[in-house]
Amino acid sequence: MRIRVIKTKNTTQYAIIKDINKNGKRTTCIYENLGTIDKFKERAGDIEPLEWLEQYVAELNKKNKEETLPVIIQKNPNKIIEKNMQTSFNIGYLFLQDIYYKLKLNNICNQISDKHQFKFDLNEILSKLIYSRVIFPASKLKTLELSKKFLEQPNFDYQHIERTLPIVCDEMDFIQSELYKNSCKYMKRNNKVLFYDCTNYYFEIEEESGLRQYGKSKENRPNPIVQMGLFMDGNGIPLAFDITSGNTNEQITLKPLEEKIINDFNTSEFVVCTDAGLASMANRKFNNTKQRKFITTQSIKKLKAHLKAEALDLTKGWHLPNETKTYNISKLRTDEKLKEQYKDKVFYKERWIKEDGLEQRLIITYSVKYQEYQKHIRDNQINRAQKLIETNPKKIGKPKQNDPKRFIKTTNITNDGEIAINTNYTINQSIIDEETKYDGLYAVCTNLEDSVEDIIKVNHRRWEIEESFRIMKSEFKSRPVYHSKDEMIKAHFVICFIALILYRFLEKKLDEKYTVTEIIETLRSMELKQEKVDTYSPNYIRTDLTDDLHEQFGFRTDFESIDIKKIKKILKNTKQ
Repeated sequence: MRIRVIKTKNTTQYAIIKDINKNGKRTTCIYENLGTIDKFKERAGDIEPLEWLEQYVAELNKKNKEETLPVIIQKNPNKIIEKNMQTSFNIGYLFLQDIYYKLKLNNICNQISDKHQFKFDLNEILSKLIYSRVIFPASKLKTLELSKKFLEQPNFDYQHIERTLPIVCDEMDFIQSELYKNSCKYMKRNNKVLFYDCTNYYFEIEEESGLRQYGKSKENRPNPIVQMGLFMDGNGIPLAFDITSGNTNEQITLKPLEEKIINDFNTSEFVVCTDAGLASMANRKFNNTKQRKFITTQSIKKLKAHLKAEALDLTKGWHLPNETKTYNISKLRTDEKLKEQYKDKVFYKERWIKEDGLEQRLIITYSVKYQEYQKHIRDNQINRAQKLIETNPKKIGKPKQNDPKRFIKTTNITNDGEIAINTNYTINQSIIDEETKYDGLYAVCTNLEDSVEDIIKVNHRRWEIEESFRIMKSEFKSRPVYHSKDEMIKAHFVICFIALILYRFLEKKLDEKYTVTEIIETLRSMELKQEKVDTYSPNYIRTDLTDDLHEQFGFRTDFESIDIKKIKKILKNTKQ
């Protein structure tokens, strides 16, 4: 780079030009236009402007030379590598680390450390446990070994993890409330709509104790379980959670956690959206106030007889949003041309009902897409039931809810009433016909007076909280739980909860363009190889996802060679 002086009749301008190669020919371009001396006097400070300009160009040339200087690494084909020397390090965790520090979790750890007055580094331990839960999920003991794959090596022992977990349990509510407050400054959160759901996690051990109790397992496993209730905000970011014993009725878990949110999170005006399993009358009444509203899935099968009959009647009373016209949609069940015409439409009918002193709005919707989806699921289950009859009828027992075996009819007597020697199994067409009546129909109850379109749109986002549970169970491997003490069990889920928040924010920064599998596998694969003491090179495949990660977080690890100075700068920037 060099200085170019551009003189005109009235002024003298200064610019810094740079040599470039364009279409095989050497030419120049303006690197920086500095304008007149008066414009860069302020940058020069006490130095004479032209002298400062020469120094500035010299610094740019030095920096440019350092950045473009090729690194030559010599390797001896006859020399055996050193024993027990680690040369490859994961740097995928740095993107999680950037979010971790932006959420000021380090400050939360410092406050807890000051309160308990212990000397080991809580922030170091908790952060490594969280990053590992996303990238290398394993037991706490195994996590210590796996975290040594990170570029920044762990500086603690397993005993410190054991001492940390009870403290994390004790401070569970404080961590959640502070994390929420900090997250509101990091990224916009929608606390006007809250989604709530419950799931449970099983243990390998069969003995009941404390929170670990036998209950209705989501996975139908004969193991003790604990139950997690989770609130998620309207943008899909986890808000708060609690752990209750496995034998707790999930309907009574909503109110205590919601009261914590109201008291600790300084938020009280919101709409709570739940599924039918959590839609008890007590929960609906609790959210029937001026500040709080509810939207809850309603089972059509469990409606009173006259309401069920009205919901199943496809001949009258159906509307499309923003239309006053009514429709007879009964032919949409069978007419393929009409199905195609209205495949993207959602019809609805509504009325206000009063039960147990509570007035609420019952909305029934019908869509061709949902009808086809339900039919597809049922057809697959019928095929599985038929296959079971043909190949292994001995496994046919009492069916559970939504079990394909519910379509199997068992006959144990002959036509003349005599006791049959053999059991006869057939597909029960009457059950198929009964279920077909409900195809395409969906119901919600609410005390909101908003448009049907807006209410249905909010309710449809419940899938995100179900996905959050799946991520924790599958990608984060939060089950089976191996801890036995209640405090260790709760601490385990605090780590999973924070890991989920970090992941969801990472997903948002990537504009939700990639699947959870793509993101986590990419983070896991991103490694730097140490070529010599102060030089590293990327040891992963550069993709659109890695490009987006670097662009969104403002640093790059995909240069052919990276010196230790740049590495230290990246580490520093991800902790600000």
